Amino acid sequence: MWSIVDRYFLAEIVKVFAAIMVTLLLVVASMLFLRTLEQVNIGALQANMVLRYLGLQVLRDTATLLAPAAFLAVLMALGRMARDSELIAFTAGGLGPLRVFRAVLFFALPTALLTAWFALVLQPYASAQIQLIEAREDDEATRISGLQAGRFYQQNNGTLTFYAAGMDAEKGFTDVFVQDRSSDPPRLVLSKRGAYGVSKSGQETVVLQDGQRFDGAAGRADYTLFDFARLTYFLEGDDAMQQARWRRPAKPTLALLSSPDIHDRAELQHRLAAVIGVLSLVMLAVPLTQLSPRRRSSGRLFLAFLAYFAFFNAQRLAEDWMTHGVTPPWLGVLWYQVVIVALVFAALVPGSYGFRRLLARLHAR
Repeated sequence: MWSIVDRYFLAEIVKVFAAIMVTLLLVVASMLFLRTLEQVNIGALQANMVLRYLGLQVLRDTATLLAPAAFLAVLMALGRMARDSELIAFTAGGLGPLRVFRAVLFFALPTALLTAWFALVLQPYASAQIQLIEAREDDEATRISGLQAGRFYQQNNGTLTFYAAGMDAEKGFTDVFVQDRSSDPPRLVLSKRGAYGVSKSGQETVVLQDGQRFDGAAGRADYTLFDFARLTYFLEGDDAMQQARWRRPAKPTLALLSSPDIHDRAELQHRLAAVIGVLSLVMLAVPLTQLSPRRRSSGRLFLAFLAYFAFFNAQRLAEDWMTHGVTPPWLGVLWYQVVIVALVFAALVPGSYGFRRLLARLHAR
């Protein structure tokens, strides 16, 4: 089934595809790593969560990189073969454009299946895990467990203030100050030591040791003073994390399939667009490749990049139109791919050999 020509085309495309994917992943990972370090610097993320958080972000974004990488790989591989007159030699040997389409299809189908796995399975899983981590960042538990010494941290719209003057060798807090204005009466806590932990039931806690607690409003004499050897705060964040599980990008694909909500249907077709987009873009790259070394390739190269940018911008537009009722729900989101493919092929028809031959016959009559 696989001829030497098919294997040659596949090898050339896969080499370029691998180089492009590695480059894109390095660029994306570098940008995400800088953002992650910024979150660690402000105390919004624990240092021991950096690699996991970064890996989940890269896993989430990989599905969106596969389609453009496949398009550029086919475009560059066939473009190089056209410049070296290899495609002309294949045509002279009886291997026409249909054979090129067949060889490219051997690359496009496995890539589309890989994209389906990332877009339909791994992407929602990674999004759910990222949202759980981000929800924990907004909780008191994460804010306190990721604190840095010598800085003030506020929660609950500024009603809860936490400060630790230093950190000991066991990453515990020293000289802790806590002001809780959300309690009735307001509360002020001073402690020599403190530590973040998790109870046996799995609930996050902050344990303060050897300190004093003042309950009362400033300027009033009716306050209460407590000396304590150990004071435990039980922190609640499960509700926010549970809600994060059901944000739309994190919903499992099976849940979207059974949902009648228009936004869920748009999200489902957004994931499917990445899969079908691999096939559409790869098939577009074949006619966009310059077949003759005597022709200038600037026009088709411009058309290739125009089709590429229009492809992904039209996707966002189609999703907005569907969710806002501009287009009927039965039309869905994927119609833009059919329109762009048709427009590109229509733009290429006047320069094709078959069209010029037809015009010559018409003029001969």
